[in-house]
Amino acid sequence: MKNASLKSVNPLWLRFINIVKKEVVPALGCTEPISLALAAAIAAQRLGKPVEKIKAKVSANLMKNGMGVTVPGTCTTGLFIAAAVGAIGGDPEGKLEVLKHLTAAQVEESKLMIAQGRVQITIADVPQILYSEAKVIHGEEWVTVSIADSHTQVIRIEECGKVVFQIEPEVCNADDKEDEYSIAGVKARDVFDFATQAPLEMIDFIREAAILNSSLSQEGMNGNYGLRIGATMEHHRNQGLLSDGLLTQILMRTTAASDARMGGAALPAMTNSGSGNQGISATMPVVVVAEHVKANEETLTRALMLSHMMAIYIHDKLPKLSALCAVTTASMGSAAGMAWLLKGDFKTVSMAISNMIGDVAGLICDGASNSCAMKVSTSVMSGYKAVLMALEGIRVTENEGIVAEDVDQSIANLGQLACQGMVQTDGQILQIMLNKQ
Repeated sequence: MKNASLKSVNPLWLRFINIVKKEVVPALGCTEPISLALAAAIAAQRLGKPVEKIKAKVSANLMKNGMGVTVPGTCTTGLFIAAAVGAIGGDPEGKLEVLKHLTAAQVEESKLMIAQGRVQITIADVPQILYSEAKVIHGEEWVTVSIADSHTQVIRIEECGKVVFQIEPEVCNADDKEDEYSIAGVKARDVFDFATQAPLEMIDFIREAAILNSSLSQEGMNGNYGLRIGATMEHHRNQGLLSDGLLTQILMRTTAASDARMGGAALPAMTNSGSGNQGISATMPVVVVAEHVKANEETLTRALMLSHMMAIYIHDKLPKLSALCAVTTASMGSAAGMAWLLKGDFKTVSMAISNMIGDVAGLICDGASNSCAMKVSTSVMSGYKAVLMALEGIRVTENEGIVAEDVDQSIANLGQLACQGMVQTDGQILQIMLNKQ
């Protein structure tokens, strides 16, 4: 589309394009340890000398999400290896693909640094939910880089005691933000109209999500990653213990991508709202159903955009990291996409979302790990079930639980649960995980 023709497009749709391009981006590895790796890479570049020691600090939520996940290219889990390989072999310009060019020699050097006790990780006493800080040291010289509020946003750089860069951390109140990324005042119907009516050339970039996450899914089916949930389902399907229906295909192909991503595959995932698993959950069920109904490219594109933008809209009501597992909200996005592919109207889409809120609103996040693929499978299965109910005109009513008559109010109630009701749960989960160490 030529820039001149954009003048006639709904301004809200242009804002949605900005939002999706910000929130749906490629990432290599789990985004929480990758954020620390990026901080270490930037700090090491500015240090300009071999890194002898690393002292890192992360927020409690980032600690929770970084302790048990495999870092790509290392066959090793946790934040220690993320900080070390980031400092030794990370690309400071790579953003969420900071470890894309990591070599075997750099991995071995990083593991030696850890074995020698030259990497420290502690919890930072900071107000930000998402925070990573890497201090790299050579002799008496050092550089500290801090990232906060989003996985790639550098907020402070300090060199040998001198602050050389600093910005004010983001004020996390979406209702007060009136900028190109604001979702203030948006309704689910706005998202639906955008995805189904916007000029195709505005939104066709979203198809890259299908390409990247489908490749990751295939890698998970073929490789020995994580808990091998997708591959295990395929095995039992071949043994006759699972039928080869649409639900099985959705579960196999979606969880296989999560297996690969959490198991350290050296392939990028297309993320959603800062998470690869959310991006996978918003993408793969839609891809599978689109293939089932033999959807053309335009229909697939619109279903993917509906899924991803709806997932962003719902996740915007939540903290960036919390005790609520956000693959559930991403799967609400894919439920919207699947419902539109199978029925094509907003009522069915809204009913499917409400059904999911009535089903898996309490699924907890106990840190990023291979078991995330289990939660992905649970969420996308709930999504498909919710769609089947909606196709029959059945939905969880306003008389049940946190679900309201209006889908937007149901989404707001879910956000209130995550922001206020699960704070103590989040702290308890982290304490349990730390006590296991």
